[in-house]
Amino acid sequence: MSNTAGLVIPCKAAVSWEAGKPLVIQQVEVAPPQAMEVRVKIKYTSLCHTDLYFWEAKGQTPIFPRIFGHEAAGIVESVGKGVSDLQVGDHVLPVFTGECGDCAHCRSEESNMCDLLRINTDRAVMLSDGKSRFSINGNPINHFLGTSTFSEYTVVHSGCLVKVDPLAPLDKICILSCGISTGLGATLNVAKPKKGSSVAIFGLGAVGLAAAEGARIAGASRIIGIDLNPNRFEEAKKFGVTEFVNPREHDIPVQQVIAEMTNGGVDRSVECTGNINAMVSAFECVHDGWGVAVLVGVPNKDAVFMTKPINLLNERTLRGTFFGNYKPRTDLPSVVNMYMNKKLELDKFITHRLPFSEINKAFEYMVKGEGLRCIISMED
Repeated sequence: MSNTAGLVIPCKAAVSWEAGKPLVIQQVEVAPPQAMEVRVKIKYTSLCHTDLYFWEAKGQTPIFPRIFGHEAAGIVESVGKGVSDLQVGDHVLPVFTGECGDCAHCRSEESNMCDLLRINTDRAVMLSDGKSRFSINGNPINHFLGTSTFSEYTVVHSGCLVKVDPLAPLDKICILSCGISTGLGATLNVAKPKKGSSVAIFGLGAVGLAAAEGARIAGASRIIGIDLNPNRFEEAKKFGVTEFVNPREHDIPVQQVIAEMTNGGVDRSVECTGNINAMVSAFECVHDGWGVAVLVGVPNKDAVFMTKPINLLNERTLRGTFFGNYKPRTDLPSVVNMYMNKKLELDKFITHRLPFSEINKAFEYMVKGEGLRCIISMED
């Protein structure tokens, strides 16, 4: 037992009080974990576009005050009743989606969309009692994605925590708890390119570059990056991208450009922007007979796209994926091992580092589109 187990812990957190306004670093009280919950000391956290999107409160119900953050790594401080698979001192990755182990999705080898713990952006409290574990002067502060890692301590459902190799550097593997695993898994688990094949990646942000990294690991011989921002092309070479297409430089649809480049289409494509036109292009640019397109980017929930049924009948496959089809607790330890075995290269995704006191600068970097991942050290 830790010497703080069962006690309320006062600590610093970056609280978002209103949309688009700088986070305020202030003292919060973090209550002890309840049944099936774990309190975690966050060591490092990162900023993901999902944090930015909900901080800006664009296109969804705004919930404030709130503690954002969901890409992180930490150490278990204490565990609640019923938690048997984690103990004090374990190194963990909190994940925005979970694995209860009991539902139909968890029992299926084909799904990672846990009924109990799948992502819920509107839920701002804990599942067990519908209450927050964060407060300031007795007033509750809302949770975010069940993780809220912009706090020195947080409380997470045990099914959303991945126990990892204690030798793995937490300041590197923290980025595996969201975007990087999403892109990597989209390629390795869903597109499954064969060695020597051709892969098109739509969108060369962090998720798209992780998809490219997956194609590199799989041994693809041609990795074609598609992006409207030519400044991204040079950086993308580090991730195995061999050729680049800027749709703005062509008078014909980009799927036609790619088909002409590849004698009929690529073997696999991965779409990482959430743009409807890019989704159609990603599907229509794969080769008939065997081509597979995978959609990763999240569009507006009411968005619709159109393609001709003949494209499917000509034996092209269209697939979607959530979190790269990784079951968090079951599969992420093996992704950490890929990094430890030098198969997966994580360092090149990390472009900035900041102390917790300068977390608002990380938001500035992301708003300006500077860099890929910014690691925030909670102890600096």
